Amino acid sequence: MPALDHLTRDAFPKSSKYDARWLVDLDMGPHPLWLLEDLAADLDLRPGMRVLDLGSGLGATSVFLAREYGVSVVAADLWVDPSAAGAVFRKEGVDDRVLPMRVDAHALPFGSGSFDAIVSIDAWEYFGTGDHYPPYLAKFLRPGGQLGVATPALTSEVRELGEIPDHIDRVVGAETAAWHTAEWLRSQWAFSRAFADVTARTQDDACANWLLWERAVMELKGQPTSPVQSMLEADGGAFVTFALVTGRVA
Repeated sequence: MPALDHLTRDAFPKSSKYDARWLVDLDMGPHPLWLLEDLAADLDLRPGMRVLDLGSGLGATSVFLAREYGVSVVAADLWVDPSAAGAVFRKEGVDDRVLPMRVDAHALPFGSGSFDAIVSIDAWEYFGTGDHYPPYLAKFLRPGGQLGVATPALTSEVRELGEIPDHIDRVVGAETAAWHTAEWLRSQWAFSRAFADVTARTQDDACANWLLWERAVMELKGQPTSPVQSMLEADGGAFVTFALVTGRVA
């Protein structure tokens, strides 16, 4: 049975409306809209809010935020040309609600209290795991503002395991050190004292979801497999998961 035939997931009804081929053209890695829709269940996103999509890539998550939640979005990414992302937003009819920007996550060009919410999907592991970063980001939120992150995670800390599991090491390498457990991330955010409320959980069937999507991507590209697919097949959910973390400033 083709992998593409299995991409409609009851758990993600909003995401199921989006064409897989469109997503493959815009994003690599796990299914960004499955992650965002799941994370959004822990947030209070309302029409008219101003949201920073941090690490937005070519903008699939920004399109989703504008369409499905009626928010105004700043799509911020260091590596993607804003004109390329802007072309996506014009084609999708959301360019009046989504502003693309090239920004460094560690030098954000915004004033204090600029956003009602900040979200980051499959990007936090590249810039957000330092102890200084959650409180740094919190200052860009208005009182009551929310931070929500979906990031690759492990079921046990690498430092507790004593080594990176071989099947993960072969694909992710030393970057696995930035894949933490949901509880580690919850504690880090809570100890920062930047947030009044912090929640953290692992996504149900995270490894299986990622594998399902990776198989569909390979199918669309006409390739038999990929290193990521082999990693996920070998893991079977033993170590690889996704952490969904939220915090609200006072």
